[in-house]
Amino acid sequence: MASILTPRTLKRGLQLFFLVSILGVVAVLLRTGAWRATLDAFARVRPGWMVVALVLASSDWLGGGLRIWLLTRHVHKDTPFWGMVAAGGLTAWAAYLTPAQTGGGPTMILTMKRFGVPLPEAMTSTAMSFLTTIIFFAIAGPLAIVLGAGSSLAGHGVGIVSLYGVFKVSATMFGVIGLVLVLALGFPAVTARLLHRIVTWLEGRGNTKVAQRLDAMRAGIDRMHDCTMLYFRTWGGLFQLFIGVLTSGLAHANRLMAGYVAMRALGLHANFFDVLIVQVIVSFLLYFAPTPGGAGAAEALSAAVMQVYVPSALLPAYTIIWRFTMSYATVIFGTFVFYRLLHGRLEDASEAREAAAGSPA
Repeated sequence: MASILTPRTLKRGLQLFFLVSILGVVAVLLRTGAWRATLDAFARVRPGWMVVALVLASSDWLGGGLRIWLLTRHVHKDTPFWGMVAAGGLTAWAAYLTPAQTGGGPTMILTMKRFGVPLPEAMTSTAMSFLTTIIFFAIAGPLAIVLGAGSSLAGHGVGIVSLYGVFKVSATMFGVIGLVLVLALGFPAVTARLLHRIVTWLEGRGNTKVAQRLDAMRAGIDRMHDCTMLYFRTWGGLFQLFIGVLTSGLAHANRLMAGYVAMRALGLHANFFDVLIVQVIVSFLLYFAPTPGGAGAAEALSAAVMQVYVPSALLPAYTIIWRFTMSYATVIFGTFVFYRLLHGRLEDASEAREAAAGSPA
């Protein structure tokens, strides 16, 4: 199987992300017929709120980096803060360029390793970061429904598909993944024994070179077991996981607040919490979208749900500002940082992907 992070797949992911995103925006324009109104809207956009949108877009880097730094320093004291900021941003970047965000985890591990975090600690921290994200959305999604977002979703759909039905499917996926993670991470000794058995089985089918690499993998598994114990078997570790869940709000701030900021940039007013609740649901639904960064699905879904708050003539402009805040800015800036940071040596990313096979985003 080809690596998720090869130059070819990354290039195709970048191309597909922008192509499908453009098609999504064009589809919204065709549906609303607001070509002229969209140009007029951008001519009257509020610069101050566009600055807020740009700052909010940095949450992938600063918010995500803060969460990774707080989680990782529990098992590796010399974790550099700004290195984790780069890891947070590049993780989001790679997630936006790969289906269902599958490239995020390997990229996080790669970047953390380049900034001095040992591989076992990086892989464990990546798993904990993903676990805190799952917990955050597992709480935020149902809470949003309880607070009233369900009535908005129930009245909208794409074709014959109910958005509320899609939400329930996504909620089930979050629940299953969360349960598997809790079982795997909550019983690290069992998980370590299972991984050792897999390595033993692979040794019987490999050559000497492979066996040497697998010996190193055994030591890494044991270290990951020790790191996991530090999170789940100590009060300090449990507190770090709690902080990780809280800082997930900062890491996903652009996804949660982009809708309100985009509305204010266009001079529209709405209740902040009403819009926030709907954005939680939109983020929830897009998390497992099959296209890179939810391209196409994001534009269509946002237009369908937010037409309750945004006039039809302003939906295209709103969608563009919303998507810029949520993902376009990270993809553009992340592309520059990734190639500058790795100097085009994408085979390193491929190696990290192989080492992290099966690691969550």
